[in-house]
Amino acid sequence: MHAFAALLDSLIYTRSRNAKLRLLADYLRATPDPDRGWAMAALTGDLDLPGVKPAVIRALIEARIDPVLFRMSRDYVGDTAETVALLWPAPALPVDPEPLSVSGVVDRLAHLSRSDAPAVLADMLDRSDAEERFALLKMATGALRIGVSARLAKTALADAFGLDVDAVEEVWHGLKPPYDALFAWAEGRGEQPTAADVPVFRPFMLAHPLEDLRLDLNDYAAEWKWDGIRVQIVHVGGETRLYSRTGDDVTGSFPDVASAFREPGVVDGELLVKGEFQGGALDAGGGAASFNALQQRLGRKSVSAKMQAEYPAFVRLYDILFDGAEDLRELPWHARRRRLEAFVPRLDSERFDISQVIEAEDFTALEAIRAGARDAAIEGVMLKRRDSPYIGGRRAGLWYKWKRDPLTADCVMMYAQRGSGRRSSYYSDYTFGCWTEEGELLPVGKAYSGITDEELRMLDRFVRNHTLARFGPVREVEKTLVLEVAFDSIHRSTRHKSGVAMRFPRIARIRTDKPAAEADRIETLQRLVT
Repeated sequence: MHAFAALLDSLIYTRSRNAKLRLLADYLRATPDPDRGWAMAALTGDLDLPGVKPAVIRALIEARIDPVLFRMSRDYVGDTAETVALLWPAPALPVDPEPLSVSGVVDRLAHLSRSDAPAVLADMLDRSDAEERFALLKMATGALRIGVSARLAKTALADAFGLDVDAVEEVWHGLKPPYDALFAWAEGRGEQPTAADVPVFRPFMLAHPLEDLRLDLNDYAAEWKWDGIRVQIVHVGGETRLYSRTGDDVTGSFPDVASAFREPGVVDGELLVKGEFQGGALDAGGGAASFNALQQRLGRKSVSAKMQAEYPAFVRLYDILFDGAEDLRELPWHARRRRLEAFVPRLDSERFDISQVIEAEDFTALEAIRAGARDAAIEGVMLKRRDSPYIGGRRAGLWYKWKRDPLTADCVMMYAQRGSGRRSSYYSDYTFGCWTEEGELLPVGKAYSGITDEELRMLDRFVRNHTLARFGPVREVEKTLVLEVAFDSIHRSTRHKSGVAMRFPRIARIRTDKPAAEADRIETLQRLVT
């Protein structure tokens, strides 16, 4: 456990991607099985220890120190695991001197009931130093937040043993922690695992932002960028699975889509919800509701028949990776497109259609088409090189995303809260509102991104110097500072008193030049609802 704790500690204070890769690779080469396998599971989000919940950890520490001291410390530090690791008192009685191992911790915690978990976890914390306690709590709750993505961890594994990262990614979801077969292959002790009979995830091909480029439409095809969630659908060996862009299995949230896809193959598309009054077969390129409707189903492990009926899901297909057992990824886009057009008619037309190619004479004409698109489900335009193979990750010059220009509104800061991680000492999460006709200020959104470090410090000073009241970790501030907020779209919401909810709000500018009374009204936002 000590080596894993030291790894996490080093990763937290390392900003360089290459340095992180070296730290991870060194750990994986030096650490024996199964510890390194369970460490990889923790780093990639594949470790589930249901007996340990944040509430258990809070109860343990508040039984040992003053609860007010803990909450004040947590508010300042910004991370529960770090706060508990530092505040945990020394045990009153001697403890077992046997050091903890990663595999030993996982094996013990994975088989505990929720009633037994507190005592066992407390014993482990008593036997650990502060660094090990931090690693233990992070691993137990599955919320590492150490600046390492699943892709980076897999890249480090590939680098450590001279493997191709896409080959690692391709078989990853067909294997279970602690990945004995994967490490046996990596060290030359076993055969390469295959994905022949298992519905595994393949890395998505991703796009670069278009920025200031102007492309020749003889070389690039244009499609709408739909505002849902990107999914990969795999049907192999009589089983269908849906994967999100990060490789998470989301089949349980969309059983209606999974059960309707019975054609052997692998496709890439956008998961959407049918628009209001949309029934029967999908039309050519429309029929999608806003992302707000899709959110009703996201993150659910099981979905009731009522919810499936109220929010019927479908997938608008972009690409095809496999047709049956035939791997099509090396084919150019235009050839895959023809295969996709032949594949889609074999699917249920109530659940699947194809993303239409935008017909435009040239790039100038495409600009005009994009500028006029304000459909609730359109996020922008995709441009795909016609001769591009399907390659996992981002490759320069092949695919571009050209998001539509954001909407903006001038809003008044109302509340602030400290952030997490390196922003835990600053008030960096801001709730902002707009005016009603009666002159009441109602919240319309919350944002924490879009600002520079200098602007963060300026806003933090404003919050501290203009606080009106405190509600736990939240500060209410004087309603005098205007923020220009950019957002992708806005939707009606019954959960918010204002009746609207922004999609991807971020702070575009701090409007110190504008009086709060001149900020936008909620009726202005309501006119932007899609």
